[in-house]
Amino acid sequence: MGADLDLARLTPWLAATVGAGPVEIARYPGGQSNPTYRVDLPAGSFVLRRKPFGPLLPSAHAVEREFALISALHPTGFPVPKPIALCEDAEVIGAPFYLMERVAGRTIWDASMPEMTRAERRAHYDGMIDALAALHAIDPVAVGLSDYGKPGNYFERQVARWTRQYRASQTDDLPDVERLIEWLPCTVPAQDRTAIVHGDYRIDNLIFAEGEPRVVAVLDWELSTLGDPLADFTYLLMNWGTEPDGRSGIKGLAGGDSGIPTIEEVVARYCAATGRDDVPKLEWYFAYNLFRLTGIVQGIKQRVRDGNAASAQAAAMAERVPMLAAMAWDFARKAGA
Repeated sequence: MGADLDLARLTPWLAATVGAGPVEIARYPGGQSNPTYRVDLPAGSFVLRRKPFGPLLPSAHAVEREFALISALHPTGFPVPKPIALCEDAEVIGAPFYLMERVAGRTIWDASMPEMTRAERRAHYDGMIDALAALHAIDPVAVGLSDYGKPGNYFERQVARWTRQYRASQTDDLPDVERLIEWLPCTVPAQDRTAIVHGDYRIDNLIFAEGEPRVVAVLDWELSTLGDPLADFTYLLMNWGTEPDGRSGIKGLAGGDSGIPTIEEVVARYCAATGRDDVPKLEWYFAYNLFRLTGIVQGIKQRVRDGNAASAQAAAMAERVPMLAAMAWDFARKAGA
């Protein structure tokens, strides 16, 4: 249940926003960043996302940006939930939050899709890739998001950002991270496109339609910005090199009779949809993405220590920092470091 929410103050806000009546609230499991709740009212089913309580890193957990983003995308027909209202008054429940409509459908937690047929797996992967390509085809200026991020030098700025975030929450001395902080800024690839970047595009952040492989909602836009679309795409590609663990990793499972497309097939489909010839320097992008993930998980580790982590799995996630840093440096060496 939503026992950590102040229902005495939230209920009047809900009544004024979507209608009065009995309120049922349940917190969704998982979620390492912004706690998320299902809210059922006579007026319908909704989802509430709030910032964590307690001290936070600068620029992290920006639910206000999430709300602005889905408010801009929803009218275009791109699959995001319909935004309802943003509450920036922390006095209501103890932190800013927003409300959106709940989208009915299926969440696929295991990217190996063991219960599906070969054809069904392929169709779902095609749907996931096509939705990402559709996002990257949206003109940020045309949808009122010209100021959603700085143009150009995306990777240079992101490396600097995640270096700052890592330093702000640093708990250990990890030589692999120090090497990455020195090497990455000197080797950033040139950026030739600017698009809306989701920032955490993976299969369990999508909702698929019931009975068909169509993406009906892309969720969790906390890390979204304007930037190089290859950041999103190569982040997705990392799943092809991540060990299967019942989540996004599908290393060794693609191709053959699996129905899961190979990394080469995924690159070809994305490139055809976006007008690219190829995606070069994958090792650099993988090193960057894993460095960024190291910074994110280091932030989770600090929140565990501060006692305001968003999920019960946060402590286990926090222990992955050295492993992620080692994987990132391994790809950096493959890229020439």
